[in-house]
Amino acid sequence: MSGVVKRANDALNANPNVFLYPQTSDINITTHGSDWYWAVTAVMALSTIIFMGLSFAVPRRNRIFHYITASITLVASISYFTMASNLGYAAIPVEFQRSNPKVSGMLREIFYVRYIDWVVTTPLLLMDVLLTAGLPWPTILYTILMDEVMVITGLIGALVASSYKWGYFVFAMVALFFIAFNVCWVGRKHAAHIGGAVNTTYLSCGLWTIFLWFIYPIAWGLCEGGNVISPDSEAVFYGVLDLLAKPVFGAILLFGHRNIDPIQIGLHIRDYDEAIDSNEKAGFGSAAARNPNNNNNNNVDGANTIGGAPVSTGVNNNTSTV
Repeated sequence: MSGVVKRANDALNANPNVFLYPQTSDINITTHGSDWYWAVTAVMALSTIIFMGLSFAVPRRNRIFHYITASITLVASISYFTMASNLGYAAIPVEFQRSNPKVSGMLREIFYVRYIDWVVTTPLLLMDVLLTAGLPWPTILYTILMDEVMVITGLIGALVASSYKWGYFVFAMVALFFIAFNVCWVGRKHAAHIGGAVNTTYLSCGLWTIFLWFIYPIAWGLCEGGNVISPDSEAVFYGVLDLLAKPVFGAILLFGHRNIDPIQIGLHIRDYDEAIDSNEKAGFGSAAARNPNNNNNNNVDGANTIGGAPVSTGVNNNTSTV
């Protein structure tokens, strides 16, 4: 077919075998940006202390969400401390050179420490949300895998100098849509099946999280991707999103969990000073465990038994010992 033009592989020309990452950058944060990062650091650190303090108001077996949420803000406080100190960045050549003096230059300061933060904290955020709905572990783990794909491809795209960065942006968006489906559809169905405070808390935290997460790609396109706004504006944009997605999210989540027993969502966590029930003594490999129909409790799949009474959660039972 004479009308078809064969497209040559231009990857090596677009990304030549030369070192493009110098040690200095000319599009950087100012003292105003650093001050903002310090303020966010303080909020994250204070939130960590508050969340850990609140954990002492509940039994140890009910503290899993306090620990996860406090871990999120703890890691974020370290990340923001690093950025406030003007550390943890790389100088990356911009794809789009702008005439605006705030973003004019050739090399933009890209904080890779932000992505190190996200690769740790976003899976914890998803655990907070998806465990609230009582999702089975395979679904949770696969959703977390997609989250890691999203964050890592976002990081690679931010560090790429050529237009190939937008290819990684597409990979990240595909992963984000997968996460949104599991949170907004699969998780919502599980939470609605349990009902009550579980459903209310899940809807509040799950929809809040996904709404905010779809704003992050806009920030990425204006900052690392398109070099449209200054690093100081980038600091405010990402900082506000992180404050809403972490401390505010944590407050909403823990407020909702004050009326939720982990047993309701399939989390049977026994403290060391609590009695071991007969099923735990028998073990998962025993005849009783292999033949649940012998228990005469008429439990549905995933039910937890407390004191002989079945509690239906509609999810697989997860049992652990503190």
